[in-house]
Amino acid sequence: MHGQNPDTAPPISVQRWSASDYAKNGRFVQDLAGPIFAMLAPKPGERILDLGCGDGALTSEIKAAGADVLGVDLSDELLAVARMKGLNVRKADGHALDFVQEFDAVFSNAALHWMREPGLVIDGVARALKPRGRFVGELGGHGNVAAIATAMRAVGAARGGDPARVSQWFFPTVEEYTGLLARHGFTVREMALMPRPTPLKTGMEGWLRTFGRYFFDQFEEPDRTAAVNEALELLRPSLCDTKGRWTADHIRLRFAAERNAED
Repeated sequence: MHGQNPDTAPPISVQRWSASDYAKNGRFVQDLAGPIFAMLAPKPGERILDLGCGDGALTSEIKAAGADVLGVDLSDELLAVARMKGLNVRKADGHALDFVQEFDAVFSNAALHWMREPGLVIDGVARALKPRGRFVGELGGHGNVAAIATAMRAVGAARGGDPARVSQWFFPTVEEYTGLLARHGFTVREMALMPRPTPLKTGMEGWLRTFGRYFFDQFEEPDRTAAVNEALELLRPSLCDTKGRWTADHIRLRFAAERNAED
């Protein structure tokens, strides 16, 4: 059913997270998660895996619904914050999940697009779920942050940096992700690609420094700040309104799938 080459090594994680930066500049991730949380509809007593749990903001909500939830993430700093909230979390690579038919549901919000080998991820999710278990998630879809990524590439090229360091994301189309799920033993129940322009309460600079950290870290200060400022000026005409309010050009892929029953 899975068909994954066991010798395929997970890609090396490159993005580093600051818990304080994420709490300040990434809170929209939790604030806008209502629809995907409703799709999950956690029930008391269910065993649920929160894949890419970060600082545990949504893991806490799953726990509050009465489910037995385990959060996994690769960031030691974000996991430390989640543990301070009293959550059951552990460090794990989403490309190398080692659970076997343990969960009623796997949930993931705004994390799957950081996992650049989706076949490995979906294979592990399928293995972790009980037959007919559900996989519910939201990730960046095709065209997500297109303007932001283009501005970052332009800055990288102009400054003699590596523009390819922008491409640390996986933003699939509906057709691509539906095919991946089907090949790894899932039946898609719901999937949609939707534009979701996201107001940035802390501005675009905070977004760039938090979510584009790997890209901008290739520059030493003061060049790093200059590179951020150049990206801001490239983006200002399209993503900043006349009152100085910034919006991120987000496009999300939201889905619910069911693991096929064993033959």
